[in-house]
Order: sequence, then C-alpha cells, then structure tokens
Amino acid sequence: MRETPALSVAGVVVRYGETTALDGVDLRLERGTVLSLLGPNGAGKTSLLQVCEGYRRPDGGTVEVLGADPHTARGWLMPRVGIMLQGGGLHPSARAGELLKLFASYAANPLDLDMLVERLELGRFLGTRYRRLSGGEQQRLALALAVVGRPELVFLDEPTAGMDAQARRATWDIIRALRHDGVSVLLTTHLLDEAEKLADDVVIIRRGEVIATGTPQQLTAAAGIESLHVDADPGLAVATAALPGDAAITEEIPGRYTVTGRVDAAVAAAVLGWFAAQGAHVTAVQSRRRTLEDVFLEVTLEGAR
Repeated sequence: MRETPALSVAGVVVRYGETTALDGVDLRLERGTVLSLLGPNGAGKTSLLQVCEGYRRPDGGTVEVLGADPHTARGWLMPRVGIMLQGGGLHPSARAGELLKLFASYAANPLDLDMLVERLELGRFLGTRYRRLSGGEQQRLALALAVVGRPELVFLDEPTAGMDAQARRATWDIIRALRHDGVSVLLTTHLLDEAEKLADDVVIIRRGEVIATGTPQQLTAAAGIESLHVDADPGLAVATAALPGDAAITEEIPGRYTVTGRVDAAVAAAVLGWFAAQGAHVTAVQSRRRTLEDVFLEVTLEGAR
C-alpha cells in the first residue's frame, strides 16, 4: 500500500473577491523529499502556503497535510509541522536565545540546541533582541525555530533571503540533512540554482495555475541544450548540413562552428554525424544544457504572452 503523502493538494481554488489567486492547483509532496514551489511575484505561492498551513480555507478543492485537514486538525498537526514565514511574526523585544529555547520547549524531542546554534552560526547574537537582528540573522533564527522541534513536514518560505553566501550554504546543508532524516520540505524560493540543487521535484505556477512539473533533471532535459560548439577543420560546407527541426550550423570564425536553433540529443547526434561524413577532424565539442532558471524564464514568459 502506497504511503500517504506528506502533502496533497487537489484542485485548490482561492479567490479574493473577483480575483482568482489559485485556479485548480494540484501538487503532491512525498515523504522525505523536497518539493520546490516556484513562480513569479503574484503567482499565488503565498495563498497556497496559507491554505496548506491551515490559515485559510480554500474556496474549492482539497488539501491534506500528513493525511489530515490542516484547518480542522491544526491541534494535531502543530507538533508535527514546522513553518518558516518570510514576515517573521516574532515578538520584537524577545532575545534570539529566548525564542529558540521557548520553541524547543514545545517539542517532545527537540534537536540539540548547541548543534543547531553552531550549524547556523547563531551564537554571536543569541542575546540580541529580535528587532535588532539583521535580515539575514532573522532568517537564520526563523529557520532554527522551524526545525528545532523535529517536524515531519517543514514549510520554508524564501529561507535564504538576505543571507550571505556562507549562511546560504549552511542552510542548504540543513535542508539536505532534514531530507536525509526523512523530513518532508516544501520550499519556495526565487533562487533557481537553490531549487535545482535541493529539490527532488519542482512545481512552477503562474497566475494561479500550474504550468510545469517534474524533477529538475526532467525539466532541464526537456528544455534541451542551450548551445553546442564544435572545433574542426575550417571551411566546411555548412550549407549542406541537413539537421532536424530548425537547427543549423554556422562557422563563427575559421574552425569554430556553432549550432543554432533548438538543440536536443537527436540534433547533437546529427551534427556529429555530419562532421564525420565530411571527414572532418573534430578537436573539441562543447555544450551547455539549459538550467532550471532557463526553463523557469521560458515557461513563465510564455504564460505572460
């Protein structure tokens, strides 16, 4: 029997008056995996998080968090779910160390505080009041508060916003450790390299609708190769190359050839086959596969058009 997912969203609709923020959104977060929810500003990510966290009811569709309704079963879910919000929502006069101890006291088996403080480099500002913390320090504290109770599921909303490179890498390590320990993570981020490195699955939404889903590898593979360059004998008759689709070969400089148009595995094979048929001596082949950022920009811009 298949295990109940950590999060299941089916046909969710959210409206604000005449405005539809979510229009039939589906997603599924499996246990012990990281799902990255991506979308431009105004796509509906915050509305979806509010529904999943039980802060508002959807106007249509269903949501299950750890197999339960997040609105009616909040008391049961609270010890099992960690939430990191962008807005903070913490008392401005409370000291960072006091907040960390308070949140740990709510859990039956909290994480080791010394380990968490060291990993996220919280030690130097544990005695600082929340309002005195920098944006990056507030982010690190918010992450610590979200995970200190050993939750089964964590909602991370822009967890590395405002962090320096070192703190960002430490946060990535925390997220990887959570997944290794079987914790499920729903991650929203505007940093596409972050999603590509951390996520098992990606859901891209625009204007309240899901427009792309898959693993980062599936999405980038489907997008094909962004560029293909071949170094070979100069002066080949590139006009004779018959390639699939709109692909074509041009000679940028003598002996340096570039394949233009949509390049996939079939086109790359045809290109190398053509060079072989010309009896050309190929000295180098360089390709660049599209990144998740390339895919995101392509599908969201297509949606805008």
